[in-house]
Amino acid sequence: MKLMIIFLAVLLDWLLGDPYSWPHPIKWMGNYIMLCLKIQEKWPIPAYIFGTLLAVSTVGLSVATVSLALWGAGLISPILYWLVWLYVAYACLATRSLAFEAKKVYQSLVHGSLEEARSQVGMIVGRETKDLSFEEISKATVETVAENTSDGVVGPLLCLFIGGPVLAIGYKAINTLDSMVGYKTKKYHQIGFVSAKLDDLVNLIPARVTWLSLMVASHILQLDAKSALQIGFRDRYQHASPNSAFSEAVVAGALGIQLGGGHVYHGEWVEKPTIGEQKRETVAEDIEKTVSLMYMATTICLLVAAVIYLSLGVF
Repeated sequence: MKLMIIFLAVLLDWLLGDPYSWPHPIKWMGNYIMLCLKIQEKWPIPAYIFGTLLAVSTVGLSVATVSLALWGAGLISPILYWLVWLYVAYACLATRSLAFEAKKVYQSLVHGSLEEARSQVGMIVGRETKDLSFEEISKATVETVAENTSDGVVGPLLCLFIGGPVLAIGYKAINTLDSMVGYKTKKYHQIGFVSAKLDDLVNLIPARVTWLSLMVASHILQLDAKSALQIGFRDRYQHASPNSAFSEAVVAGALGIQLGGGHVYHGEWVEKPTIGEQKRETVAEDIEKTVSLMYMATTICLLVAAVIYLSLGVF
């Protein structure tokens, strides 16, 4: 039953994405984190202590809420239990929403204006976008889709196979914390320290599974698979995070472009190493190719995980 529900959750994610008007656990997490940050501004406590409490409470409340919802649904009806299981599983996956947001940037670059493209990319990246060029916007979008293939899709998918929606929602809570406070800036360095370290830890396996999946995907999609392997191996640690460069390096190699480099985050310049070799300029079409790589890598992970689960006799 669980395997069928996971496949159905992936299908729903691909068909529906995350409509803006629908309730969503990640929105609730974000609202809670913002509320806590406002409270911290009014009644400040030591940043490291606050950051630890923020991380523990966000993950704890998320896991407890889903656990309670599943338990209550199970008391009422097995069908309701699996419907709640399905909804949370679907909500933890972000393939269609990532593709949708990336394609909005693509459309702005191709058919709109530079200002429109800057505004659209600003919705999905943490860096400041007001001075980005067409190429920098394309790079930023490619980087975001590549990195989020791991923590937005493959990571929660693996969690669903291993521990169901409870583990997946805990994983998403850590990712959300990292995306909101896990910056190495003066404002967030201490507050986001625990969240960033937790994110590094929980993404160790997903990043490497995504790395392998993207290499296979680059071959299937007839991109530069040889370079994807070479650059993917050479530049997999070219990032402050022990995980982020894994997927970006493969994508950079497969497309023959250079990613990474320093950017402004929350008014502060943050230096970052480059990833890949700039054989040509990054263009808008690279966004579409990266989205295709994401879908193919997700399919590979889903099928391989299903085969492993079946071979272990889990179902």
